[in-house]
Amino acid sequence: MRIIFLFVVAVLFGLAPAFAQNSPEPDHSISEKLPLFAKNHCETHKDPANQLICADPELSAAVAKLNVAIQERLNRLADRRVGIEENAEWTHDRNKSCAIFGREPVRYADIDAVTACLLKEMEERIAILRDPNFDCLATNTPAGSLICDDPSLELADVELNRQVLALIAKLPEDQQKQAFAEYARWIRDRDRKCNLAGKDNVPLSELSSSQGCLSDFMSDIMAEMVAAKGDPKRVFGRNRPSPLPNADAVDLCVAQIHAANACDDFLRVSRVFEVNSRVAEQNASVTAEVEMIVLSPFAACSSIASSCTGTCWDIRGGKATANSSPSGNRDSFPVSRRIRIEKAFAFQKIDNGWRCNSTALPPIDIGATVGTR
Repeated sequence: MRIIFLFVVAVLFGLAPAFAQNSPEPDHSISEKLPLFAKNHCETHKDPANQLICADPELSAAVAKLNVAIQERLNRLADRRVGIEENAEWTHDRNKSCAIFGREPVRYADIDAVTACLLKEMEERIAILRDPNFDCLATNTPAGSLICDDPSLELADVELNRQVLALIAKLPEDQQKQAFAEYARWIRDRDRKCNLAGKDNVPLSELSSSQGCLSDFMSDIMAEMVAAKGDPKRVFGRNRPSPLPNADAVDLCVAQIHAANACDDFLRVSRVFEVNSRVAEQNASVTAEVEMIVLSPFAACSSIASSCTGTCWDIRGGKATANSSPSGNRDSFPVSRRIRIEKAFAFQKIDNGWRCNSTALPPIDIGATVGTR
């Protein structure tokens, strides 16, 4: 749990290590306005919002309360990376609302106004997070909307989350992260099977036919949780092969690649779509589109970019690039940027299913990025 909490703190404080200082205007020092700036060594933060939070006691206290509210929210979620993504997007939007753009220094004359804005935004966020209806109010997926629209589905979802969290809590801390990731993959599988993947802009009235599928999914998973009799290893971490070479198999394959390359601190897989497949008796190839959302900034041409997204990137052009020299590209992916890649994944038939033969994402066939929502 501590790992997740520290990661959330990193999200709130800019989602990146802090080493460089944004220089204040030459005729005034931020320390004149905020004496704690020098005492707390706030110049070590890259992000202007983080500098002000570091130097202002009211903002620091508000962040402490916000961290508690965020942790309480995450403690209710079985798919916690959705909550982490949500917090990252809120931080991005908060900075824009308070006239903080990238790493441009806050003008000395604007410090009071920007500080007041940050405090107001955080106080409002704390109140919203503690609203008992927030979990449904915050949902931005077709499945979430359907669940919140049906009291019986909402109750079943709450109970399922409770059971999942109780089981995962019994695992050693180093295994909990992968269990949460495994459950998130089940949710993506559910959305594909219930015909809800990619239906973000479809009216709720046109999705009602998927309610029965959602109910069946929750019933099946709940039955599996009960059958486990309190043993999380009977549910999570069994490393089962995929029954078929399809989008679900690709999703599992990407999860294994991301886990091997420590990608989860930077990216969340949001969707996997099958484009086409070729299946023979003992092997198969499945071409799929994989969408990922940036949770923490990373260089567009770096080991993270290569191992976790399959290529280097021209962020401004929104395209994958053949440039493999990190020194030639200093751009970084911002929080909430969506990355879409297309790749053919190889599978081998074994006794009880299909195993992925792809141990790395590079090379990919197609790549593109899109802005924040």
